[in-house]
Amino acid sequence: MALPIGTTVRAFAPASVSNLGSGFDVLGLAVDGAGDTVLARRIAEPGVRLDAVRGDGGVLPTTAEANTAGIAAKATLELAGVDIGVALELDKGLPIGSGLGSSAASAVAASWAVNLLLGKPLRKRDLIEACLEAEAAIAGRHADNVAPSLLGGLVLVRRVDPLDVVRLPVPQGLVLAVITPDLVVHTKMAREVLPDAIPLPSLVSNTADIAAFVTACFTGDLTLFARSIGDAVVAPKRTELIRGGAHAIEAALAAGALGSSVSGAGPSLFAFCRSQRQAEHVARAAQDALRANGVESRVLLSPADCPGVRQV
Repeated sequence: MALPIGTTVRAFAPASVSNLGSGFDVLGLAVDGAGDTVLARRIAEPGVRLDAVRGDGGVLPTTAEANTAGIAAKATLELAGVDIGVALELDKGLPIGSGLGSSAASAVAASWAVNLLLGKPLRKRDLIEACLEAEAAIAGRHADNVAPSLLGGLVLVRRVDPLDVVRLPVPQGLVLAVITPDLVVHTKMAREVLPDAIPLPSLVSNTADIAAFVTACFTGDLTLFARSIGDAVVAPKRTELIRGGAHAIEAALAAGALGSSVSGAGPSLFAFCRSQRQAEHVARAAQDALRANGVESRVLLSPADCPGVRQV
């Protein structure tokens, strides 16, 4: 049952790191400590209204029809079969074009907030479809950001149509260092650099890496895990868009990271580490490498197993 007119709820959706090496559009991981927040208010007039967008530098659409938060909210109402009025306020905690699932986090926070206003008739897994509609309008129909932002943890997207997602276990004690250069790489640009055809040896290599990655998750074998963070297809092309990116990844690995690569479309880079202390050391090394190329950056350290969207 929908909550009364005038009721407000607030939801927070975390950032996500996607691809994780060879898992292009397939693997995604929720990240703690950064994300988007949506305030949803029940109003008398049916439909979805976007009243405010804050923290985006004035670059995002301010209409519900064009913003992923509004699109996901409308899709959630349709999914629930309910026609009520909702006013949204979006607070961006994620930089746009960072490779951390910014558009997905807005969609996920809005979808969960609307679900809360409705009395939570839908499960988080149900809401992936609503958030996919929002992503499709902005960045393409892929769930490797919305699924972990909703569900938390590490998610394998086996199929989008029909939707089939699998939660994977996260090896115990893993810490993620996320290094975000002060650069912008738009998803459209990052997809345009991808090859139209994949050489057979590269396909074989990536297939083996993703199979080894999943095996390492279930067995907790960090040595195998470290050998599995490879990508012969996507990351090499996207790294070229990040000034100093290749040097930063090399520095992270030299500093002891289990694996390091580009997060999503970039320019954010990630590094899996065995401990918080090692993650701090790895992040400093990557930042120094970027700085040597004239690029400043920000660092986020997070446990590798984090919760998804929640009410705040």
